[in-house]
Amino acid sequence: MDYKDIIAKYADMPGGIIESFHAIQKELSYLPEEAIVEAAKVFNIPAAEAYGVATFYSMFSTNSRGKNVIRICESAPCHVAGAAEVVAALERELGIKMGESTPDGLFALEFTECVGQCQATPVITINGKPYLDVSPAKIPGILAEYK
Repeated sequence: MDYKDIIAKYADMPGGIIESFHAIQKELSYLPEEAIVEAAKVFNIPAAEAYGVATFYSMFSTNSRGKNVIRICESAPCHVAGAAEVVAALERELGIKMGESTPDGLFALEFTECVGQCQATPVITINGKPYLDVSPAKIPGILAEYK
C-alpha cells in the first residue's frame, strides 16, 4: 500500500497523524520524508509540526531500517540482569552493531528505555512483542521466529 493511501485512510480521524505514522511505519519500517510532508498537507498542519510528531515519539524512526526492529531495554534492572551479554549475542548472531540494520533489511538493533517488564529482565522487544528473561542462549531461537 502506498503511504498516500495510508494517510488518506486516517485523514478524518482525531489523532489521525499518529495513527497514519504507525501504519506507514508498520508497512515500511520507518517514516520517509515525503510521507511526513504529505501528512502535513493532509492534516493541514505545518511540515515542522508533522516532523515534530515523527521525531518526538521514540517508536517512530525517520531513518531507513530493518523490517524487524529489535529493541533491548537499557534500564538499570536489565543492565544488572545481563543486558550487555544479550546485546553481544544479538550483534554476534546478526553481524551488526547496535543502531544498525542487517544488509538484507530483515533486522535492526536499537536501544530503548524501560518497557515495563522489570519482573523478568533482561527484556527485548521485536516489533513491540516482548521477550522476557532473555539470555544469550535464547537469541538464536527468538530470531528464528522472524527469519
